[in-house]
This record gives sequence, structure tokens and C-alpha cells, in this order.
Amino acid sequence: MALLEIKGLKTHFKTDDGWLHAVDGVDLTLDAGETLGVVGESGCGKSVTAKTVMKLIDMPPGKIVAGQVLWKGRDLVPLPPDEMRKIRAKEISIIFQEPMTSLNPVYSVGEQIAESLRLHEGLSRKDALDRAVELLKLVRIPTPERRVNDYPHQFSGGMRQRVMIAIALACKPQLVIADEPTTALDVTIQAQILDLLAELKSTMGMAVMLITHAMGVVAEVAQRVVVMYAGKVVEEASVEELFAHPRHPYTQGLIRSIPRIDTAAVHKVRLEAIPGVVPQLIEPAEGCRFAARCKHAVAACLNATPPLRVVAPGHKVACILDVGT
Repeated sequence: MALLEIKGLKTHFKTDDGWLHAVDGVDLTLDAGETLGVVGESGCGKSVTAKTVMKLIDMPPGKIVAGQVLWKGRDLVPLPPDEMRKIRAKEISIIFQEPMTSLNPVYSVGEQIAESLRLHEGLSRKDALDRAVELLKLVRIPTPERRVNDYPHQFSGGMRQRVMIAIALACKPQLVIADEPTTALDVTIQAQILDLLAELKSTMGMAVMLITHAMGVVAEVAQRVVVMYAGKVVEEASVEELFAHPRHPYTQGLIRSIPRIDTAAVHKVRLEAIPGVVPQLIEPAEGCRFAARCKHAVAACLNATPPLRVVAPGHKVACILDVGT
């Protein structure tokens, strides 16, 4: 049985112009100990999917219209708030993409780490703070005995992200959802954060859902990839299969936009951009949502939404054409 299984998930938001279909029929699975990369441009529904799993969307205006979120076989969608609080941080935790706004500026980082330990593990304030020091050391923050009493504004961006990771790992969850964990960090710090996540995953045996718009990040750390576009999954495969044989035109466009260090010194090639933007998802029309940006699109692409179909073992794609690579 999969650790996490999402079936036909639809999360919509009520707006003045109608219902916005942020997540519109998503299916994905995640096994214990696996790193799953969820990729796509901003506005494709990645973060809303993650927040729906955690039941962190505001309802209203948000609404889970359909589908199931099965956590170890138990559907989280109908659970009341008090039951979800027992699962959040304890079994499933999340690393938000902007630590400066996610951390509370009026509490020390030690108190913020200790909060979930006191709630879920029943530790005293002193024991929870002692454990917070251990966690700061685990995520490689220097002099953790002193820094545990510091406030978020006293940390750099990279150090704040490490604090967020410490908070997420405090109760030793089975699944960590990392929502753009390297956003707004320079490339050196990005690499350090990704290496840290990979090391902690290996040490603690947890599963990771890594949400990002950077295909290069996915290639480095994930075992399997789900590509999302306009609220839907358009391709799913192992990392090796996806990069060797991308089948959806959107996936191909994302891969072509990755800078190539190995050939840059020999061939000066301009990065290829995908024309257009992600469509508005307010009462979207039938048909492939990528059709307006796709150079392979034909009339049939506008008639019906293509289903996610198996094209090779472990490889699924939502496209009526076989455009190959």
C-alpha cells in the first residue's frame, strides 16, 4: 500500500468571476522512503495540492470539490480539524517556500521548534528546548546552544530555511512536503539545502514530496517525477525515463529551458522559452490546457481533455499525440 495516494483531487476557489479550478483531477502516489518531484510553472497547482493534503487551504473561499487524499489508506478529506491536527507535524509536515513570512517574528526559533514537540510529544518546555538545540545542530546551524534563543530576523535566508527544516523534522514525520525549499536562495545555499534534505531523508528514512519549478533540482534529488500544468498532471515517470524520453510537449519545453553547463563553453545556444503563459483556470473550457502554447497542437486537442495514459512501464502522459523526443 502506498504511503500517500491522491485520487481525482479537485480543489477549487470561489472568486467574483466564478470558480477557479486550481487543482482539477490530480492523481499521484508516493511510497515510503521515496522522493517524488512535483514540477511545473507558477500557477499550475503544485502548492495547492500540497496544502490540500495538509488541509491548510482556507475554506471558504477554497473547497475540496472531489477526490480522496489517502494517508496510509485513511482518507484525510472528511477528517475534522482536531483529527488533522494530530497528523500535521507528527506524521506529515511541510517546509514552506518563504521562511521569513512562515516563521513568527515575535518568538525565538527555539520556541517555534519546541511548540510541536510539546503538542505532539508531550515534552516539558525545558526538554522541548533541549531537543530544539539538537535539531538546530542536526541542520548544521553553528553554536545552536546560543542561536536557539535568537529570533528569525537574526538569521540569514539560508539559515531561516534550515530552521524551517528543523521545525518540519521535529516529530520525525513519515512524509515531508518541501514546497519550493530553495526559492530566493543563491545557488550555493540552494545546493547546501538540497544536500541537507537528501542526507536527512537517508538518515531518517522519510518520504519527501519536493515541489519546485526547477527541472534541474528534480534531476538531482528525486526518484520519480510528476509534471503538473494548469491544475492537472500531464506526465509521470521515473527521473531517468522522463529526462531520457519526455513525451509531453510541456515537459519537453521545461527540459529545453534548463541551462547546459556541459555544452555552454562549446556551443552558444539561446535557452528556449515556452511561449505564452499558464491559462486562467476560472471555469476552464474542455480540451488540452496546453494546446494554446503547443507547437504540435491539432484541432482534436481542443475537443476533449486528454486522459493520463500509460505509454511505457511506469510512464504516463496526458497527450493525444505521440511527439516523442
